[in-house]
Amino acid sequence: MRVLTVGIDIGGTKIAGGVVDQQGRILDKGRVDTPTDTAELAAAVVGMARSYIDRYDAVAVGVAAAGFIDKAQATVIHAPNIAWRNEPLKAVLEAGIGRPVTIENDANAAGWAEFRFGAGAAVDDMVMLTMGTGVGGAVIIGGRMFHGGHGIAGELGHIRFTRNGLPCGCGQNGCLEQYASGRALQREANTIADSGGIGEALAEARASHGTLTGHAISDLILAGDPGALEALRRVATALGEACGGFQAVLDPELFVIGGGVAQLGDILLEPVRLAYETSLPGYGERPVADFAIARLGNDAGLIGVADLAGREA
Repeated sequence: MRVLTVGIDIGGTKIAGGVVDQQGRILDKGRVDTPTDTAELAAAVVGMARSYIDRYDAVAVGVAAAGFIDKAQATVIHAPNIAWRNEPLKAVLEAGIGRPVTIENDANAAGWAEFRFGAGAAVDDMVMLTMGTGVGGAVIIGGRMFHGGHGIAGELGHIRFTRNGLPCGCGQNGCLEQYASGRALQREANTIADSGGIGEALAEARASHGTLTGHAISDLILAGDPGALEALRRVATALGEACGGFQAVLDPELFVIGGGVAQLGDILLEPVRLAYETSLPGYGERPVADFAIARLGNDAGLIGVADLAGREA
């Protein structure tokens, strides 16, 4: 018998939802705007879930959102873009939906999807890092999501990467995501554009567009521009050095890199691997991890949380 579940991924501007089968295939999906009011947001999630349940008789619903989710995966302790503070979201949604609901951090959900159906499907121990506006993380150990003692493990973008570093939106400074994210790539590209020399093409792109967009930087990287490649090298080096530390602690078989910057593929992975190797304790005397680009793109969170919901139903 075919078992279907609903996955809903709450983003800062859009809510993506869909029906997913046991092989991780999306059978139907849609998007709506994310309301700013929390009651309206819950109602939008309930409405989207009910519409799929009515059409597909889905057995459970998974909801992914940014923020800290408690150990019981029932309460959103804190969400950065939504005014949820100790919100009993599981109970609220189950009352409206009438099906079991699983709540999961969005980066964890994406990592789980890659582990089950994507780049990590052949391993048991995996770390996923998502290079977007910030750096998201997910840790899979022994084939299970690692949540930690309080349910909020995996915030890999907020390790202290350097002392007295750049301020972070989390309230700390020197966090990895200030040095290894899409935003960091833009900052480094602007710095190089200001310096002249190899930054000439970056400066011209900035003057043409009014700002240096991620797409413009990526185009220059793919064209082999030395300034854009240097910006990427700096960001990739930060990520690779951090992976050396993660390897020492977690010893994964595989690092999966996702997010917008990951679309650069091997151009990104080459300097990441180099920095990883040069920073790994005992390199040359110990097994090392592989690196891969995420395969499931923007659908990963939806797929992952739907699969988790089906496993817990």
